[in-house]
Amino acid sequence: MENNLIVLLLTAISIGILHTLFGPDHYLPFIMMSKARNWKMFKTMFITFLCGLGHVLSSIILGLIGISAGIALSKIQIFESFRGNLAAWAFITFGFIYFIWGLRKAFRYKPHTHFHKHENGIDHDHEHTHFNEHSHIHKNKKQLTPWILFTIFILGPCEPLIPILMYPAAQNNLSVLIIVTAAFALVTITTMLIVVYLASLGYKFIPMKKMEKYSHALAGFIIMFSGIGIRFLGL
Repeated sequence: MENNLIVLLLTAISIGILHTLFGPDHYLPFIMMSKARNWKMFKTMFITFLCGLGHVLSSIILGLIGISAGIALSKIQIFESFRGNLAAWAFITFGFIYFIWGLRKAFRYKPHTHFHKHENGIDHDHEHTHFNEHSHIHKNKKQLTPWILFTIFILGPCEPLIPILMYPAAQNNLSVLIIVTAAFALVTITTMLIVVYLASLGYKFIPMKKMEKYSHALAGFIIMFSGIGIRFLGL
């Protein structure tokens, strides 16, 4: 039993890491939205954590329901595949809509000059935009974005998780089932957090001043491309 547990743990850990790294949808949306929305690092990491947790837990719950109901592995995988396609199209749709909204916002980006006259006789002017200001007007609207991402991640399955769950369940060993599932979930979420954190830090050093007005459109395009990668490239 110890040898089986070690093998299962190593499998869960390696698949959790590779599944996350080779799935750009696990980190690109958070990196891009963080940049476009000017999220603080804590907010970015918290949203990433919640989405990762929902992503893993949805598959765990469905897997346990399938196991307890005696549903065949092939049928569970068919349903997971359906969920995967649904999540992919949700990414594509959300990304496309956000891309169009970002382009519209970029085309409305019009710098203008403010002139200032002071009592000491010194006059000056400066270029001014409202691109990143007055966000309080749209604050409630912006809060929808994390919830949309969370919903999409709940829809998205962890495809490798079900086969990993089925083996220890077939051995009627609940403790092994819990340990292996917890290891997979922990590694997957941790990998997401590490990648998002490092990429978000690196993103700050990339000069984006001239492209700033296209940040929302770029975020939408990347999210849409992630969905296309899931649906048509099997990422």
